[in-house]
Amino acid sequence: MSNKNKTIDIVTIARRIGNKKKLFLKVSIITFILSCVIILPVPRYYVCEVELAPEIGVAEGGSSLSDLASTFGLNIGSGITGDAISPDLYPELLKSNDFIYNLITCPIKTTDGKVSTTYYDYLLKHQKKNPLTAPIRWIGGLFQKKKESKPIKAINKFNLTEEESNIFGKIKDHISCQIDLKTRKITLSVEDQDPLVSATMAEQLRRKLQEFITRYRTSKSLRDLEYYTKLSRQAKAEYEKARQRYSSFSDANMDAILVSYNSKKDDLENEMQLKYNAYTALNTQMQTARAKVQETTPAFTTIKEASVPLLPAGPKRMAFVAAMLILSWIVTAFYSCRDLFVNSFLHEE
Repeated sequence: MSNKNKTIDIVTIARRIGNKKKLFLKVSIITFILSCVIILPVPRYYVCEVELAPEIGVAEGGSSLSDLASTFGLNIGSGITGDAISPDLYPELLKSNDFIYNLITCPIKTTDGKVSTTYYDYLLKHQKKNPLTAPIRWIGGLFQKKKESKPIKAINKFNLTEEESNIFGKIKDHISCQIDLKTRKITLSVEDQDPLVSATMAEQLRRKLQEFITRYRTSKSLRDLEYYTKLSRQAKAEYEKARQRYSSFSDANMDAILVSYNSKKDDLENEMQLKYNAYTALNTQMQTARAKVQETTPAFTTIKEASVPLLPAGPKRMAFVAAMLILSWIVTAFYSCRDLFVNSFLHEE
């Protein structure tokens, strides 16, 4: 009898809904119009992705366990050399103000060619706004003090103004970095309202990241190279002076037969030889340091290059309208059969 009552309730509900066709039609039309009014003014955005494969140093005998763990989505890092900035930290690196500061000066140009400026100025002055939010922005502007924008060179990364902080926040929201733990593939993406700007900044993001990592990985080697280059130049200058003293003394005392003159000549010759040996050793160290710079310079293989997206990534207007229609049908059905649901609930009690 319980199953029969439930069947009768379902049939009754279906019949009730069938009798409310006009109501469903009115609700659908109103929901469709309101959904279009809400979603159509929202500016479209485009997403450009770049994929990289970085060169990662692996310690001897340590890669097997790391590779096995990565197949299960884990990263134990046992096979990676002692690098303070591993690819796992790249997403956090891209969110730092130091890195964002390198992006705001990048030159961009829109698809229609009407805007050609820096990325900072583009986000500040050339963004499309949703007209439905204009009253909210107007009210907010009444309580906000107007300040003149500072030039980019005057921006202090340590002490950002409210306007600068908002722009930095927009850039952080527009860029993303994803790391595949198994393959170590790096996927960089940039979201923007203009497809050409999106592709331009995706390429700039790839370039700035490679420059930052290269600068970090080679910083010690470059300091060593600079140090040995300085010592090598000093040793060469001292060797040149010692050779000049030896040559001048030898020319001035070419026919001398006194033992004191010959001893002085030998001393100068020995000094010159010592200076030469020191210069040769330091020059070898300098060449070794130069080779070390090349050795520590990381290599990045671009798997997927930046390209101007042809279709917008969002907003998904058709999906939004369809979701709103389905939601309105569910609410309308519940409203039409509310008395049945209430009676069924009271009957069960």
